[in-house]
Amino acid sequence: MAFFDKIKKSLNESLKGVKELWSGGIAALFTDGSFDECFWEKLEEMLISGDVGVDLSEEIVKELKTRAKEEGITTKRDLKSVFVSMISERLSSVEGMGRPFEITSPPLVLLMIGVNGSGKTTSSGKLASQFLAQGKKVVMAAADTFRAAATEQLQLWGERVGVRVVAQKQGSDPAAVAFDAWQAAKASFADLLIIDTAGRLHAKHNLMEELRKIYRVIEREAGAERIQVVLVLDAVMGQNGLTQAETFGGILPLSAVILAKYDNTAKGGIVLRIASELKVPIRYIGLGESAEDLSPFDPAVFAAALLDLGGDEE
Repeated sequence: MAFFDKIKKSLNESLKGVKELWSGGIAALFTDGSFDECFWEKLEEMLISGDVGVDLSEEIVKELKTRAKEEGITTKRDLKSVFVSMISERLSSVEGMGRPFEITSPPLVLLMIGVNGSGKTTSSGKLASQFLAQGKKVVMAAADTFRAAATEQLQLWGERVGVRVVAQKQGSDPAAVAFDAWQAAKASFADLLIIDTAGRLHAKHNLMEELRKIYRVIEREAGAERIQVVLVLDAVMGQNGLTQAETFGGILPLSAVILAKYDNTAKGGIVLRIASELKVPIRYIGLGESAEDLSPFDPAVFAAALLDLGGDEE
């Protein structure tokens, strides 16, 4: 865990671009003085504008009001720490939230799914690099056989970090590529197999059925207990990303979410919605281009960073 502990330390710094709406707006509400009805209304409005959603925003404000009454809080400054704790608690209540993938029965299979442009291939390469840094043996599968560029991109990651990439010619059966990769991972005593799939338009039935076929093949060979179905979401997509997640979750058992491109959005609330509505753990968030910028998601650090709560107050 030492490697992941090291890259977690950069989370606060990397969230600078995301904090603008929250620390410049929501956090600014929690200044000196007491709170009144106008404060609660403004907080709810800012949560909604920060991509938390209407229903969840109302629920959070109601809970915060209750906590303030129960704990005898009368100032906005004291309320801020409670708000941060509440966000952290909500996120942490989802089992597995923020925990890096653990290899207990190798080879572990990460089936990377999501729409085109979500960041699947880049996230696959970053994960491979991180596990290699821990001394693990990794194999990757280029199961996006629709686009030659996708295979080439994964192969470039493989060359860069020193990982074998199992690939076939463009137009090959993606499930066959996944099968070959599983055999290669097993034969080479690999710890981890990462299967990069084509970007599925979640509204296209035939493409989603092909994804289901890949899962069936791997489940038959590896067993369901070895498979983590990892949905990579583009954080910038907001509500549309949640719609995608609901559709993907309707055909495959989602195990985890990687929230990519999080450094490109100031709408921190999408994290709360994923936890509340999907009940699927966010394992990592993407905060940049390097391998180290795929950071294990730490709910406590995340909540404190978004609301600009200094280390002494944590």
